[in-house]
Amino acid sequence: MLRRCINSEVLYSHGRLSTRLRRHTTTTTASTQTTDPFAVVAPHLSSLRTSLLPLLTSGHPALSELTKYYFQHPSKQVRPVLILLFSLATNGLGSDWAHKKWHSETLGAGGREDELDKSLSRPDVLNDWNPDMQRYTRDFRLRFDVHGAQEEGKATEATSRIDLQQETKPVLTHSLLPTQLRLAQIVEMLHTASLLHDDVIDESELRRGAPSAPAAFGNKLSVLGGNFVLGRASAMLARLGDEEVTELIAGVLSNLVEGEILQMREVKVDGEDIQQGASSTAATSSLSSSSALSSVEDLMPSSTQFSPLTRAAWAIYLQKTYLKTASLMAKGARSAVVLGGCKDGEPWKEIAYAYGRNIGIAFQLVDDILDYEHASSTLGKPGGADLQLGLTTGPALYAWEEHPELGELIKRGFEGGGDVEKARNLVLSSSGVERTRALAQEYADQALNVLEMLPDSEGKRGLAGLVERVMRRKN
Repeated sequence: MLRRCINSEVLYSHGRLSTRLRRHTTTTTASTQTTDPFAVVAPHLSSLRTSLLPLLTSGHPALSELTKYYFQHPSKQVRPVLILLFSLATNGLGSDWAHKKWHSETLGAGGREDELDKSLSRPDVLNDWNPDMQRYTRDFRLRFDVHGAQEEGKATEATSRIDLQQETKPVLTHSLLPTQLRLAQIVEMLHTASLLHDDVIDESELRRGAPSAPAAFGNKLSVLGGNFVLGRASAMLARLGDEEVTELIAGVLSNLVEGEILQMREVKVDGEDIQQGASSTAATSSLSSSSALSSVEDLMPSSTQFSPLTRAAWAIYLQKTYLKTASLMAKGARSAVVLGGCKDGEPWKEIAYAYGRNIGIAFQLVDDILDYEHASSTLGKPGGADLQLGLTTGPALYAWEEHPELGELIKRGFEGGGDVEKARNLVLSSSGVERTRALAQEYADQALNVLEMLPDSEGKRGLAGLVERVMRRKN
């Protein structure tokens, strides 16, 4: 299933797009210039964060405080930046751009952006009370009026799509649609909801240099808060009005869960069970070695070599990395391009997915490196957290090849006395960190390669700059 999850969405191997897609290329350059990705979308980023907070308000003050907690702390905002940059880099290229632009700007009477906040049904049917959005929500009432007020009149597609059938040459518009801005918020909400759940599962005490939500509010409220954020994000997703985007983002939610469960499972190497997480003993089944080994080829760059000893462990690690980290970036980028009017058969959706998939895996590899390189004051979370959770990441897998005794520590999930410190020292005395960084650079290079198929624009240069930011980051 995991192999199908990855392969069925990809029309390229090892980050290279197919010849069929290359026929659509309008501009190809030997190398892509870079610019500060955050500077390109700075005006939108600040407004996205401030306009998002009212969307998270609940009729319960404690829930409102919790759901806004992580959004009020500094974050890297890589995911919303990726969404906005790909929108800037492709809007106008898709054959359905004119229709998508019309639909995005006329979602309700008057064509106001705040129509995205309006419920698809009557407020009392939605019954999701938000004090900050009283126009579109209603608190609980004992009596329901069957003959309630009718919806405000809305412009119909038949009367409004007058000039949309005219043939126009694809030209970048260098603009963003309200639906794409909202998608950036939805993606950040999904990421934050996953953090709320992960911090409960991992028993994390720190997040972004401050007490984690479970430490500040307790486990129960953190789990419920994560569910609440997912619920609000789902309603916002429905209002975008695009079936493909709904399917893509819904798939991300499934991937996040699959990735978390995969992290708990075991893999058999040379007849022995090698644990991948502190909770692996609770797993009811092991990942099939044949499934793991066959699918790892689809995730590893073609130039990468790995030991037979760690081959199956790499398969689990990279699949988990795709499901928990890269999926949201890949499918989020693809969704942004879909909202911009790109259809099947056009290359832009495939480019977006390939870029997001590669930069997402590179991002996680760098994150796993930082867990060994920096102290908690730099990361905003406990140093060596992965080892303490029993997780075997890239640096440890490479170190295992050089220090076979590391295998015993991995096998028992670093649960023995002194295991965490011993494993950390073995990794740091090996070339594991350097080799993982080189692997991350391979994925980063693949992300840059697919960008060459896009016409030159500030958005494209920002996407190239984002790859550099990911590789240089220290927290």
